[in-house]
Amino acid sequence: MYIVTAEEMYEIDRYAIEKGGIEGKVLMENAGSQVAQQIIQAYNTNRKLAIVVGSGNNGGDGFVIARYLAEYGYNVTVFQLVADHKIKGDAAFYKQLWLNTSDKLAHVTDSHQLKQRLVDFDMVIDAILGIGVSGAIREPIRSMIDVINHLPITKISVDIPSGLPANDGIEVDLAIQADQTYIIEAPKETVFCEDTSIYYGEWETVKIGVPQAAYFEHTSRQRWCKKNVRATFPKRNKYAHKGTNGRGLVIGGQLTMPGAIVLAARAALRSGAGLITVATVKENLPIVSSSCIEATYHLLPNLTDRLTDRDLEAFEQIDAIAVGMGVGRDESQLLSDLIEKLDKPLLIDADSLYQLKPLLETQLQHEAPIVITPHYGEMAMLTDTTVPKVKRSPFSISRQFAEKYQVYVVLKGRHTVITAPNGEQIISDQGNAGLAKGGTGDVLSGILLTMIMQHKELLPALANGCYLHGKSADYLVETDHTEMDLLATDVIEGLSQVFRTLS
Repeated sequence: MYIVTAEEMYEIDRYAIEKGGIEGKVLMENAGSQVAQQIIQAYNTNRKLAIVVGSGNNGGDGFVIARYLAEYGYNVTVFQLVADHKIKGDAAFYKQLWLNTSDKLAHVTDSHQLKQRLVDFDMVIDAILGIGVSGAIREPIRSMIDVINHLPITKISVDIPSGLPANDGIEVDLAIQADQTYIIEAPKETVFCEDTSIYYGEWETVKIGVPQAAYFEHTSRQRWCKKNVRATFPKRNKYAHKGTNGRGLVIGGQLTMPGAIVLAARAALRSGAGLITVATVKENLPIVSSSCIEATYHLLPNLTDRLTDRDLEAFEQIDAIAVGMGVGRDESQLLSDLIEKLDKPLLIDADSLYQLKPLLETQLQHEAPIVITPHYGEMAMLTDTTVPKVKRSPFSISRQFAEKYQVYVVLKGRHTVITAPNGEQIISDQGNAGLAKGGTGDVLSGILLTMIMQHKELLPALANGCYLHGKSADYLVETDHTEMDLLATDVIEGLSQVFRTLS
């Protein structure tokens, strides 16, 4: 499933019309009929429906929806919130089709009038504003949106809640708080931004016949789901041995945080790594070794000094490295050495992200790929911005950072944004609030380490790792746990069930 900005969606529509040979009227008919079919399946006919329409294609969709619902037996009235001369083109055509079959069209000019008219309805279908919104909403539409939000009735939006921007990074003035949104063709960026996703309510997409080639040409952003995982997940050779399944190294675990490195190592092994070596301080060895007996160990005098020749020689046989889980935030030379002296794929997480920041402009020279896995606070630190801004602009901030420093970014959140150095992006939206616990990020790092070692392409590897992590939490909450009691160790144990669903 592709994810688009407003500008990309306009280009995709244009492609469908100019190269696909599909008339705009056909696309509008398809959009309205498909949304109407979803409403018919979800809501019974004894409801009294109001459809509020504005100008533009969104309003045209509303007229089509009205016609289909009326034909199916719903009691439908259309409320036009703009002057007649603003209904143009295809929308005007479908307005006339509605008038040919119904006299239930009312013109509303102010919010007080709209409130009086809507009090007798059970449901309102929002087809006022489309995806081109940015900035303040003009009156009288602004007050009308406010009226609709305060009505105690079901609210359904068409394509996007009116007033909501399609693109990330734009502050919301006022928008419909929908209970359900039927998105036309492709989700917009704001579906996956923390501050704006709440406006959509429950959502699903409806397809209207746009050629897939239009997406290949105009967007490089997609949502990752089971079919993507199955198409890209590596098959284990029946002659495989521990060496062919990846030799990973996890580095971390200060005296006060030995559990972080245990979680990462166990997750890597449970995800299918052939061999995992834990590099930590001597004092942690009894705790770590008793908790992860399948791993091997490499002792470091501390987690801040430069690597010795003995360390570098031992790490030479490693296929990929994960560092940062519980290392602490003291100034460190270790990360510099991993970047400069070891040509291995490197995943940087947690405390090492703070040690990475001073190296960004001068020392980030690494032949093998670098992956960073920040949460919102860590991304704000790396980019000298604020957490609210990162939440508002996860796509653009991740893309700018990845392109500037030529790294892979896994921006962790309810909707995890995974970005390649070329700007290509994937959304992983599996998981639940049970993952809001200490240690789950360490588990993700371990899973990602294994995926990095076992995939030929890095972006699908990271997407598959995020999918496994989130899907394990979903499975556990659906069966044996709740979002309250779920622990990071549970997520590791749940991976086996997720693998079963992929076979």
